Amino acid sequence: MRWNELGKFLIISLAIIGGFCVYISPLSNSIKQGLDLQGGTHVVLQAVDTPELKVDDDAVNRSVKIIERRVNELGLTEPVIQRQGKDRIIVELPGVKDPDKAIAMLGRTALLEFKDVSGKTVLTGKDLKDAKAQISQGNQSVVGLEFSDEGGKKFADLTARNIGKPIAIVLDGEVLTNPVVQEAITGGRAQISGSRTMEEAEHLAILLRSGSLPVKIEVMENRTVGPTLGQDSKEKSIKAFGIGVIGVFVFMILFYRLSGIVACIALLLYVMMLLLVMRYLNATLTLPGIAGIILSIGMAVDANVLIFERFKEEIRNGKTLRSAMDAGFNRAFVTIFDSNVTTLMAAVILFYLGTGPIKGFAVTLAIGVVLSMFSAITVTKFLLRFLISSNFSKNPAFFGVSAPKEVNK
Repeated sequence: MRWNELGKFLIISLAIIGGFCVYISPLSNSIKQGLDLQGGTHVVLQAVDTPELKVDDDAVNRSVKIIERRVNELGLTEPVIQRQGKDRIIVELPGVKDPDKAIAMLGRTALLEFKDVSGKTVLTGKDLKDAKAQISQGNQSVVGLEFSDEGGKKFADLTARNIGKPIAIVLDGEVLTNPVVQEAITGGRAQISGSRTMEEAEHLAILLRSGSLPVKIEVMENRTVGPTLGQDSKEKSIKAFGIGVIGVFVFMILFYRLSGIVACIALLLYVMMLLLVMRYLNATLTLPGIAGIILSIGMAVDANVLIFERFKEEIRNGKTLRSAMDAGFNRAFVTIFDSNVTTLMAAVILFYLGTGPIKGFAVTLAIGVVLSMFSAITVTKFLLRFLISSNFSKNPAFFGVSAPKEVNK
């Protein structure tokens, strides 16, 4: 027996098992959960007619796009924004800590106007190129505005004609600031002061960057949604998932013995890598996402089954354990690669054509497929090679092979 090779196998295996036991709970708890798992805010918005603007199909569709941009800029993940009927928009925000602020932002028309002393509107939000929250020289939270080329010319003309006079910066009819012009401003930039905090300035900047809504929006319904699965259901789901994984482990060990143990260790590493990647990508876990993870775990086990069956077949044909292992991995690779590429293609199509939870399913499935392929082909082979090279057992029965032919010496 080669203790050096066996020692490497045991050290790596124990490190994976220990890491799984220590880090699985912190990793799983650090991943954001979607509305169906953790609850959040459900809002119904309705577009209403005004004397200036009438609600039509195009206006509602444009409102949906603008609200999507606002929600995305808030940093929320896995939101659901969809149209309902001819004039309503449904917005679901998972895990929102301050729903009132979010709702106030979603429903604002965000019509920005620059008016001269006579009240005439000279510039609007359409003349803006960008808006960012900044800290002024006086250590105040402000919104820095950058105008388009045409807007910069309008602003320069406005300030040149109103030196010594105030100009009003108005948002949705409310005067945000009313500065007195000291000199003509020709740089195409301006500042909106009056924000009490940096967060307030950032929210205002988001409104201005995303653009004004084409019609007036009113909040028809605002309610907090509890987890639809419920805490009890979540606990039962975790329990059922654990039972299923244990069942997979028992199956692999009974049918493939030492090879099955190696596959189980590689599967533990795969689960940790999957959660780590989701944490790094700041992904949000939803119920469809969990389904994608479970499906990818099944595919990881399926890949090991293909490899080990080829492995057993090569041993029955009289090959040594080492040569049978290499041949088994090589012969199974094409089948595994083909099935995984097909699944990845389906995941890509779902991601580009799907919305909301469907995209979440596609992302977790795609990540899981790539990592499961790495786990089955690389990690399993790496550990199995150490185990076979250690000569821990030359008996094919320990690898799930019954009544093999005489093994070549």
